[in-house]
Order: sequence, then structure tokens, then C-alpha cells
Amino acid sequence: MKDLLFNTISLLTILNPVAAAAIMLSLVKYSEIKPVARKTTIAVFVASIITMFAGGYLLKVFGINIPSIKAIGGVVLLIIGLNMIQGKSIAHTNSTEEEHNAAQEKEDVAIIPLAIPILFGPGFITTIIVLAEKAITIELKITLLISILLSSIVTYIVLVNANTISRFLGVNGLKVLTRIMGLIIGAIAFIFLVNGVKELWLM
Repeated sequence: MKDLLFNTISLLTILNPVAAAAIMLSLVKYSEIKPVARKTTIAVFVASIITMFAGGYLLKVFGINIPSIKAIGGVVLLIIGLNMIQGKSIAHTNSTEEEHNAAQEKEDVAIIPLAIPILFGPGFITTIIVLAEKAITIELKITLLISILLSSIVTYIVLVNANTISRFLGVNGLKVLTRIMGLIIGAIAFIFLVNGVKELWLM
């Protein structure tokens, strides 16, 4: 239960579906929210499963070890967390302004940029690879799979109710929630960074 809770909170805070919901509202019509939310969630879930099982092997092909990913992943997450704490670009946590503007010209924004890279960005990819590396037993792998499923379900619920959540929280509410998520991501970042440096030191 402890691993399930840690994994799910880690994935959800880095996914930051509330920020993605704010972006989605600026890109799609009200009648398109549900199908776009469904397609976006499926894309994130499938990409997460592929990364969980193949991410580590792909890194080994390029000669990159897991401790290095933990260390640099910690740095990436720390930067993301600090930006969120400072309230920088709440609605563009994992995307550039150019990607956001280009998305407004595309008919289907569910995959790009909503799923990738707004939700499924570098920080999220790194987190899944690190968590997958820690899941050395069948039980832990199943736990991670359940965490991915739960985080995907929550993401879908948030996206589908984006309009209601946006009205309820307002601008100030989004800022407060983003800063809280930033603190959690910062704490996770330090865990990854310290463990990665420690493992590299002992190699």
C-alpha cells in the first residue's frame, strides 16, 4: 500500500492534469472535451506502459545506467518543481509557447500536445523509468501498473471535468494547487537525485 500510494502520488503530481485541463479548455470546444480527454488519457496510459517495460532496456542499448537517469531525472524534476512553486507558466508546465500556439491550429490536439509533451513529458518519462527500475519483484511491478492505471483514471476524470474544475478553482486556486504540487515534486526530485548520486558514487 505504501508503494502504491507513493507511486500514484508521484505520477499524478508530475502529470499535473489540472494544468493540462486548463490548456485543453483553450484548445477545444466544450462538445469536444470528452472525446479529447478519452484519447489523451489512452495515449498517456499506453505510452506509460511501453516506457515501464522498454524504457530501461532502451537506455542500456545506449550505454546509460539507471543511477545516471535517477540523478539527472532528479535535476529535471527539481527544475519543474521550482518553476511550479514560483508559479511560472502554470498552463505550460511541460510545453513551449510555440507548441501551444501550433496546437491551436491543429484539428486533433489529443495526442500532440496534450498527451505528449504536456502530460507525458521528460519528467514523467524519467519518473516511470526510475520507478520501474525499483520494481524488482512481480508484486512491485503489479503495484506500479496499478499506479499507472489509477493516475490515468484520475487524469481522465480531471480532463472530462475541466470546465467545472476551472470555474471552481479560478486563477488563484490553480496557482495555489500548482505550488503545492511543486513542493511534492521537489521532494520526489531530491529522493531521486540523492539516490542516483549515492549509487554512482558506489559504482
